[in-house]
Amino acid sequence: MFTRTIAPPWMSTRRLLLAVSLILLTLAAGAEAWAHNVAEGDKGYIQESTGFLFWPFVYLGAKHMVTGYDHLLFLFGVIFFLYRMKDIGLYVTLFAIGHSTTMLFGVLSGISANAYIIDAIIGLSVVYKALDNLGAFQRWFGFQPDTRAATLIFGFFHGFGLATKIIEFEIANDGLIPNLLAFNIGVEIGQLLALAAILILMGYWRRTSSFMRHAFAANVLLMTAGFVLVGYQLAGYAIS
Repeated sequence: MFTRTIAPPWMSTRRLLLAVSLILLTLAAGAEAWAHNVAEGDKGYIQESTGFLFWPFVYLGAKHMVTGYDHLLFLFGVIFFLYRMKDIGLYVTLFAIGHSTTMLFGVLSGISANAYIIDAIIGLSVVYKALDNLGAFQRWFGFQPDTRAATLIFGFFHGFGLATKIIEFEIANDGLIPNLLAFNIGVEIGQLLALAAILILMGYWRRTSSFMRHAFAANVLLMTAGFVLVGYQLAGYAIS
């Protein structure tokens, strides 16, 4: 329980909580339009490129992660109650391993799945993490799922969702593997940048006395955003 009330001078605790709420719900509201999509300009560039292009694909990977609301929501839930950098590093690494493995495997093997279903599962990963933070599994079922295993498994789904989209772009075989590796490097760089921003905001919030009081509400909002993501994707699947 935090006892200090050090808040950033430009934002009260209540405004910070409201900002977090608006961000979560706004991101969720754009689910159908943004779900693992790549901007049209980037899509055209990927389709027309041949040969090894390290920096452009690093940029595209970083851009995807920084603007990937589903990844950010999940990471927000994962680090919500993590205070030690050692623990944060462990969980982020597990997520990165899962994300990288299935992205590379899916593209190189040509194995894909329906993007709506994969993105719905990714939405469920956000719901799961919010429920986990609320202690729901312990109360409802009397046991606590292995959070490390869950982070790795959901990382697999996050990566497979991206692989499904990349396959649709039919990247040229010339330079395919190094370009995918460069893209993955960019994804990890983007993840670190996004994580740093989240940790800075969380650091401010955790120094206030209201953090534990509002932790429940924040995770309910996170869960709501996850359900909205699932609903959009299932609706898209039904009408596709």
